[in-house]
Amino acid sequence: MERRFDGRTALVTGSTSGIGAQVARTLAAQGALVVVSGRRVERGEAVAEEIEAAGGRAVFVPADLAAGGAAVRGLADATLAAVGGRLDILVNNAALLLEPRPTAEVDEATLDAAYAVSVKSAFQLTGALVPAMAERGSGVVINMGSISGTSGWADSALYSMTKAAVHSLTKSWAAEYGPRGVRVNAVAPGPTATAENIAHADQLAPLLATTPSGRLGRLDEVAAAVAFLACDEASHIHGAILPVDGGFTAV
Repeated sequence: MERRFDGRTALVTGSTSGIGAQVARTLAAQGALVVVSGRRVERGEAVAEEIEAAGGRAVFVPADLAAGGAAVRGLADATLAAVGGRLDILVNNAALLLEPRPTAEVDEATLDAAYAVSVKSAFQLTGALVPAMAERGSGVVINMGSISGTSGWADSALYSMTKAAVHSLTKSWAAEYGPRGVRVNAVAPGPTATAENIAHADQLAPLLATTPSGRLGRLDEVAAAVAFLACDEASHIHGAILPVDGGFTAV
């Protein structure tokens, strides 16, 4: 695999499993020193150990982003300590897994937790880590959006709201940081082969049948899109929301 990120460092939030873990593996395989982060310590350590065993470089930093400001600041500080003070790539991937639920049945605790993990943590981490990128004139932020951020889904208003916010932040940060050398973009996956979606494959089959690809996306396909947006070949791409959805949003 091409080593596009030799000498660079990356933080991937929510990378103890699923898409985030695959993003961490992909960036490390292409040369980056990757900070794996999440609240599941055993899973996070396993991902970092897997990366190291494959010849990459990784360190696990635990963080419960639902805990708010102090936890987010702690993650930012621990990340900088782990990578020697310079972060090149920030991947805001963490999100709260939510079961479909009518709006009237969403309790305040769930609303607050979803906002804290999916939106507030990305906002605070970007505020804590990206100004240093802008000061030196280089860096990349990749946010994990979703087709739910642009399409309406019954019983998924909360999740869609958080992803729409992520899309909006992507564009605002592109305007804020782009002129100072930091590119900000987002990847918007459709249904992807995470453990949760594989378990509900029968329910997703009618939806997938309407898409050009006709199948779940693979984890490596989403991770490849993140890696592309993070690499130098994407140097003229700012504020993009890149769908990786098998053509769902196109048709």
